[in-house]
Amino acid sequence: MLKIYFTAEDILRTRVAPAADAVWETVLSLHVLSGDARDPLLSAWRGGVARTLRREVTHRPRLLLALNPPRGYFPDFLTPYESRGGFEAGLEALRSTPVPRLRRELTLVAAGAALPSSATALADGEPDVLRHLTDSMTHYRARALAPYWARIEAAVEADRKRRARALLDGGVEGLLESLRPAVRWEDGVLSVPGYPSDRELHLDGRGLLLVPAFFCAPTPVALLDPTLPPVLVYPVDRLGGLPRTDGRPDPVVSGAERTALAALLGRTRAEVLAASADGCTTGEVARRLRISPAAASQHTAVLRNAGLLVSSRDRNTVLHTLTPLGRAMLHS
Repeated sequence: MLKIYFTAEDILRTRVAPAADAVWETVLSLHVLSGDARDPLLSAWRGGVARTLRREVTHRPRLLLALNPPRGYFPDFLTPYESRGGFEAGLEALRSTPVPRLRRELTLVAAGAALPSSATALADGEPDVLRHLTDSMTHYRARALAPYWARIEAAVEADRKRRARALLDGGVEGLLESLRPAVRWEDGVLSVPGYPSDRELHLDGRGLLLVPAFFCAPTPVALLDPTLPPVLVYPVDRLGGLPRTDGRPDPVVSGAERTALAALLGRTRAEVLAASADGCTTGEVARRLRISPAAASQHTAVLRNAGLLVSSRDRNTVLHTLTPLGRAMLHS
C-alpha cells in the first residue's frame, strides 16, 4: 500500500493537471500494449497498434519498450514534471535528465528486465541516444495515440469536471474523497490499496499534482523518487474505450453538417447540450430547463447515444459533459 501524508499546506497546494498529459499517456499506453491484461475496452486499440508496430520493423521502439515493462518499475525520468506544459516540453526535459539520475534509474530497471545495448549509452547521457528515445516516443505517439486523441481528451476532461464539482462541494478533502475506490482519504493520509509495494510519501508542504489518465491501470501510479515533485496518476472512466481499428482519425464534421444536425436536435435537446458545456447533472438539467427529471434523463440518453454527451456516475448522481463532436455542434 502507498500512503501519502498531507500537511495543511499540502492540502492548499493540491491540484488537478490542466489537461490530458500526452507524455504520461504515451508511457502508460506502452504498459497496456505489452501487458497480459485483457481489457475489452482497449482490445481493438491494442490489436491495431500491435499490427502497426509489427509492420514498421525499422522504427520498432526497442529501447522504449524495454524501459516500459508491463509490470514493475519504469524510470521516473520518462515522465518529467514539465510534461504538464505539453508533450514537447516533457520531451525537452527528458533530454536534459542529469547523467547520475539516468544511471540510478536505469540500474533499477535492469534489476528486473533485460535492456538492449543502447541502454549503456543512454546511461552515459549521450545526446544522440536521448534524442533517439524521444524520437521513438514521438513516432509511437503519432501511431498509437494521435488517431484517438480527441476521445482521450474527452474522457480526461469529463473527469476534470467531476473533480471540479467535488472541489466546489467539499473543498480539497472533497476532491480527494471523490477518488474512491482507487484511493482512500482519512485523517490527512491518502492511501492507495493494492499498490505493488509498501511505501510512504511525505509531501512536506509541496502539495500533490493529481493527473487523470486514460491509460492508467486501476491502481494509481506515483513516482518512486521521493525528492521529485509529488505526482499521483489515477485512472479515468474510459467512456466506451477506443473502438477505431483502422488508424484513421475520427471523422471531421463540416459546418453544413453541424448546422443540419443542430436543427435535428430540437430546442430542448439543444438547451440540454448547452447546459452540459461545463458539466451538469441530470437533476441540474431538469431544474435549469424546468422539465421533469425523467424528461431530462431521456434527453441526455438520446444525446449520449448520438455521441454528443458522455455520462459518468458518482454515487447517486450522473454528470454529463460534452464529447468533441458535442462541443463542435454547440459552437457551430
